[in-house]
Parts: sequence; structure tokens; C-alpha cells
Amino acid sequence: MTVDPRWQQELEAPTERFFGAFTAQLAMPDGVRDGVREAVKTLVPRIDWEAYLPHVPHGILGLRAVLRLKPLLSEAGFHRALATQLHMAAHEGRRSPQNLAQVSAAKGSGHWPNLEAFIQSRRPGLAYAEAQGFDAPAEADFQRLRGLTELDMATVGHKAVVCDHLADLHERLERPKATGRRLFGLAAWVAASPEDTFWARRAAKRLGDAAVSVPWMPATLDEAAWEPQVREICDLGLVALLDPFTARLKAGQGSGDTLAALVLAASEKQLDARRDLEGKTAWTYVYLAAVARARPADPRIWCQAAALVNLFPTDEPEERVRTARVGDPDAGALTEAILDVEPALAMAHAGGLASAGRAEAALAALAEAAVQDDPTFNHAHQVMAVAAAADLLPDLPPPAQGAMLVALAKSLANSQGSGDLGRLADRALR
Repeated sequence: MTVDPRWQQELEAPTERFFGAFTAQLAMPDGVRDGVREAVKTLVPRIDWEAYLPHVPHGILGLRAVLRLKPLLSEAGFHRALATQLHMAAHEGRRSPQNLAQVSAAKGSGHWPNLEAFIQSRRPGLAYAEAQGFDAPAEADFQRLRGLTELDMATVGHKAVVCDHLADLHERLERPKATGRRLFGLAAWVAASPEDTFWARRAAKRLGDAAVSVPWMPATLDEAAWEPQVREICDLGLVALLDPFTARLKAGQGSGDTLAALVLAASEKQLDARRDLEGKTAWTYVYLAAVARARPADPRIWCQAAALVNLFPTDEPEERVRTARVGDPDAGALTEAILDVEPALAMAHAGGLASAGRAEAALAALAEAAVQDDPTFNHAHQVMAVAAAADLLPDLPPPAQGAMLVALAKSLANSQGSGDLGRLADRALR
């Protein structure tokens, strides 16, 4: 691994030379890979995770989203996104020197029974230390950890998302040992933080003793059949929602139709989101994508997803932004409309591209727009939501694809913020 000393120094104590040091790191052999590895290894023990509870900061978590979007971005867009995301992670609240020394020295035996006991007894510090005893965490270790969190919806499902995204980040960084232990330790720390199993228990009560399994299969229904499900998810209260939702799963509805209904409902909620809730509402896509990647058979997990979508407010259709009319939908015009804060026009281009069978082009345009905003301004919600859409797209039928892309175009256009850091990064990267 080759790391520029200036990059190491900026990670330990960031200054106004941060983007210049990042640019120097990019010039090294395997500069992106080794630069992100070093950032994770340095920053995970330094960030004061306890101070953020019950929330989880998105600096490290958002790195997976940026790497996931790389194939959709121009080289300049990717480098800008990575630079600003790393800047966000480097500037998150830090531990005191005394606490950092304690965390850095902590190392358990690396045994699964110990790790599971610390998670179940809610002792994050010990869980992190035990995870540092694993010589080389593997994909199976991350997924086993995820299995301990799947029915825990603390902070609206962050635990399962953290396990899933950090596992994927580990793979994208080519499974480094030391950095892998940091990622595994962070996932274990989050898994051991206070739990919330309210939704899972409500679902279990309705499922009873029935042996219900949700088969992974493509969608077989159409929009007319999904619409009643969308109305229930959007309009009913939690108790009233879970009755018909669990009944459908008991009747054998598969994952494809369930996911389609959930994404259609999430997209409707996104269209209803106030400007101050754009990013928070977009989190539903992040959670749904993590569920789809895991392909769970447990109906309680799908019920949690429905409860999460239902959590956000629904407005009357006439209160929503109305899509404009465009003769020739265009990906470049979609990006431009978002950056010009023209949600109706952005929705028209996104919907038109999707209808023309060009969903991937629409997604790439959304990605280019998302990385123009500084992640610190929006808690990395924009890049995480678009990365989630990239994950979801292959598993969705065309109507759900289109609805999701239109809703995200509206959300991105309505939540444009500061791009000052991105401009500083661009200047250094030239």
C-alpha cells in the first residue's frame, strides 16, 4: 500500500491543504484505493461515535455510495465526490486524545461467541475491541453480523445498512486486513448500540405461528394490482397497515411484487416530502436497497420496510409538484434542471428517459447532479439515495423504476445546497 505522507497528515489533523493532499495521493500507484483504505483506518477509531448516538454520522458510510456510483460518473465528478466525502469524514467529531489511546489499544480475542454476547448485552466498546481481534474479517463475518441486526430498526434501520455497506466497501477496497478490522469493528459497534425492535414485534404478532417465507422472485403483478398496496402503505396507520401487508405475505406474495409496491410507495412519499425532509425521506431507498441486496425470506424484515415507508407523511396529490412537458427527454438537460432548481422540468426529463427505456442514462444524470452538492450540507443523503437507486434498478419492473427516478429528480432539484467544497476540490484536482 502506497500512501503520501501529506495525506496521512491531513487525515490526522485536517487543514486548508486537505484537497491538495488528496490530489497528491491520487497520483500515487493505486491512489484511490490506498487513499480510502488509509482514511478508513485512520478515521474510524478517531470519530466520536458515542457522541452522535442515537444517530450515525455518514462520512465513512457515504464512501461506499461514492465508490458504487463511480461507473456512472465522469472522472472529474467521481474525484470531486470522493474528495468531498473524505473531507466530511475527516471533519466529523473526534474523540479526546485519552479516549483515542484507549480505543486504539483495545483488542479482543476475535471469537464469535464473545462478539455476539457483547452485541446482545449492548456493550459497543467491547464489541469493537473484540472485532479487532479478527485477523482478516471476511464477507461471511459481515453478513453474520448483519443477521444479528436485521430485526433491529434503531435509527430507522441504520444497523443493517451499516453492516451491508461496510461489507461492500471492504470488498471494493479489495479486502484489506487492517482497514477491514476497522470496518468490521465499526459495524460491530453500531450493532451493539441501543436497539429498537418495536416494528419487528408488531409484525411477529400478526404473523403468529404460521411458517411464512417470502420467496425471491420477479414481480408478476401490474400497476393496477400494486396500487391498492401503495395506498395502504401510504395512507393507513401502522396498525392498520400491518394487517393487510402480513396477509399478502401469508398468501405467498413474493419479493418482486412486494419490493415494487414498497418502492412505488416510497416514491410517492418522496414526492410529498417538504424541502426540509427531502434527504431524510430519501433514506427509505437506502434501506430498501439494503433489504433487496440481502434477499431476506423473513417476512418481519419486509414488514419493517413497509413501516419505515409509512413513517413519513403523505399529502394530497394536488399539493405535489406537477411534472412539466418536454418533447425530447435528455440526460444532460436532466442534470441541468436539477442544478437550476427546476423540479418539474427535472421530473419530466427523468420520467421521459425512463419511459424510453433509458433508465440507466437518467440514473447517471442524477448521479452527476448529486455529486455537485457538498455531502456535509445534506449528510451525504443525495449520493446515498442515488447509489441505492443504482442497487434497486435491476430488481424493479419499469413502472417502479420510472417512479423512483422521477421522485429522486424532484428531491435532488428541491434540495440543492452549497457546492463550495466541491469547487475547492475541483480547483485542487485540476
